[in-house]
Amino acid sequence: MPVRIFRVCLVVITAIVNHPLLFPKENGTVPENTEEIIQKMKEREESLRLEQLRLEQEMAGQEAGQKALGKAAKVVEESKEEKVPWDMWSAVSMVIFLLIELWRQDFQEGNWQDTGSEEDDIAILGKAFKGVVFPDKAILASFYEKRILSTTGDMERMREMVEGFADDLLEALRSVCNRDADMEVEDCMGVGSMYENWRVRKPFVCDLIVPFAPPEPYCFRSQTWCSGNSFPPDKQGYGTIKVCRADEDVAGCICDKTKLGEDMLCLLHSQANTTRPSSEMEDLLCFKNTQYLDADRVMKWFQIAVTKAWSRISHKYEFDLSFSLLDSPGALKIKFRSGKSIAFNLTPVVQYENSDVYFISHFPRSGLAADLPSSTHWLLTFAVYERRFIQLVSKRLPANACHVSCLQILSFLHGKQCSLTGPSGLTNYHLKTVLLHLLQARPCQDWAPEKLEARLQDMLKFVEKCLHEKKLYHFFIGNGKVPAELGFPIIFQRAEPLNLFRPFVLHRDVYRKTVDTFHEMLRNTSALINEYTVHTPLAHANGIHKASL
Repeated sequence: MPVRIFRVCLVVITAIVNHPLLFPKENGTVPENTEEIIQKMKEREESLRLEQLRLEQEMAGQEAGQKALGKAAKVVEESKEEKVPWDMWSAVSMVIFLLIELWRQDFQEGNWQDTGSEEDDIAILGKAFKGVVFPDKAILASFYEKRILSTTGDMERMREMVEGFADDLLEALRSVCNRDADMEVEDCMGVGSMYENWRVRKPFVCDLIVPFAPPEPYCFRSQTWCSGNSFPPDKQGYGTIKVCRADEDVAGCICDKTKLGEDMLCLLHSQANTTRPSSEMEDLLCFKNTQYLDADRVMKWFQIAVTKAWSRISHKYEFDLSFSLLDSPGALKIKFRSGKSIAFNLTPVVQYENSDVYFISHFPRSGLAADLPSSTHWLLTFAVYERRFIQLVSKRLPANACHVSCLQILSFLHGKQCSLTGPSGLTNYHLKTVLLHLLQARPCQDWAPEKLEARLQDMLKFVEKCLHEKKLYHFFIGNGKVPAELGFPIIFQRAEPLNLFRPFVLHRDVYRKTVDTFHEMLRNTSALINEYTVHTPLAHANGIHKASL
């Protein structure tokens, strides 16, 4: 028995010592002639076996002749019996050794090569950031006053005009709808950059969401990816909306899951209620032969309803209204007779329970977006809470704080770079998410107006780090530090963090394009700012935030 253990250990130690990952050689490869290795192993095996027999025979020679002969015969017999397991262990060890070596070669030629190329990109990006020369305070002040403030002065008047017209349009929409059969439309709400005061690039577009509900006796019952139901990884951040009768049991009656006998009747549900005609569900904008709300059908219904509503009130206005973009069903454009136009988005949404989280029927796609989800999966938007968080934090910051200015400048630089080199997977929403994280992480005094340059560099470094790691987490989902004053639903705080950069892992071409665009933006930062800057005395630097945001 000790001899067998010794042999097994010897083979294992030999395999470990010769393992190329433990002691790698610079140009180590698998020999092409594996038969030579097998032959050497067999020769080594035979020499060890002969050496063992020789030692055992010498020990046996010290005893009596008869006893020595008997012992020698016994050793020969044991060697024959052990030959089979010894050969088996040798073969298994050889196979394992070869498999490990082949795996090492594949790993080096495949995955390690890819990883190395990404690390090269990261190293280049880091060097580029270190080499960036940021404009001084005077240049930043002049740029902000000339390029940002001068173009955002009319936003408030535009918001008031769009909101007033949208209210009138929705009121007309309610009048043309059948209150007993059509969806019930509520008042609209403004969200996004125009209502958070950081929109900088024209055309200015107001984003309005319109909650709607089903007619009585129906109601919406929603399920999210974090509510315990099984959602695939690519559907994180999505949910489904089921159209049910208000008196229907949430868990579902057992009569829907069990075959009742012909002579048995459910006392809670009549036969008429258990089976709904498919046409009734389609009238409620559900996907074919299901109870799940269909986003495409909702947008089609909404477009038709808006068209009817406009035809009723168009005589009151001296402009035309039309749908502006085919890929954005809720995009509307007001065209004045003078040739000017105003664009805004009017998008129907469904409220999640009693919160201000909404399922949005349509969301503008970006270069980072994956394949289109099914029309029964609705994306959740936290835009209302994002606006409230910015308003809440702004009250605690120093006067004329630079947080909005940082986002405006970075948004302008990125948009300008994309207009030169093409679209990028990095969006304004990602930049806003970076700001939200920094607002929560940094003390209030760090956002004083004189620290604009430092905070702008912090945002760029944060974006660079997230691009390196391909990780940028949603600010609200999985964030247990959300202020209690917001009344944010606890179910989303306890959910797993949602990585907004997950598509970068799946789409390497988009990732490389995004990295290249960001890299180029860093190199062109000074040039992009100087292009719109008039050199002014340093005294003007203190007036960067005098205009109210």
